[in-house]
Amino acid sequence: MTNIFLTGYRATGKSSVANLLAIALSKEVVDADVYLEQEAGMTIAEIFALEGEQGFRDRETAIVRELSARENTVIALGGGAVLREENREALIGRGITVWLTASPDVVYERMTTDPLTGQRRPNLTSTGGLQEIHDLLAQRTPLYQQVADFKVDTEGLSPEQVASEVVRQLSD
Repeated sequence: MTNIFLTGYRATGKSSVANLLAIALSKEVVDADVYLEQEAGMTIAEIFALEGEQGFRDRETAIVRELSARENTVIALGGGAVLREENREALIGRGITVWLTASPDVVYERMTTDPLTGQRRPNLTSTGGLQEIHDLLAQRTPLYQQVADFKVDTEGLSPEQVASEVVRQLSD
């Protein structure tokens, strides 16, 4: 088996689960958002402020293209990476894509209790908050479904439990 791509909305556990999966499966691990920030030398919020969403998405597309070409790696994708067709196409044939899910209320709770989220991630709509989560999930859910080989609901589960469920489904 080659790459494992974790996709899903913000705060569904992609980064935490990616690290655990990499250990369990003896693979390398890369968080695409962290990698993007390192390459850019600034946070995602700073990129949005300086270059707008288009500039960020252009950078994200270059990162997805680069990371999808790797072998034997667990890659936590950014929540909006599925928005561009070229990003979705970059995943095809390069590994297994796992969609991590949680309800909007749980996502909102996780986001508001994580102090780094607000500092590193901008609101993507004028509404922000729970309404933004509902709006963006309505837009992105069909795209997550399109790329996912399977999905795991992370609600009420620890990252360790989610990683175990992913490993179980990979072995089915």
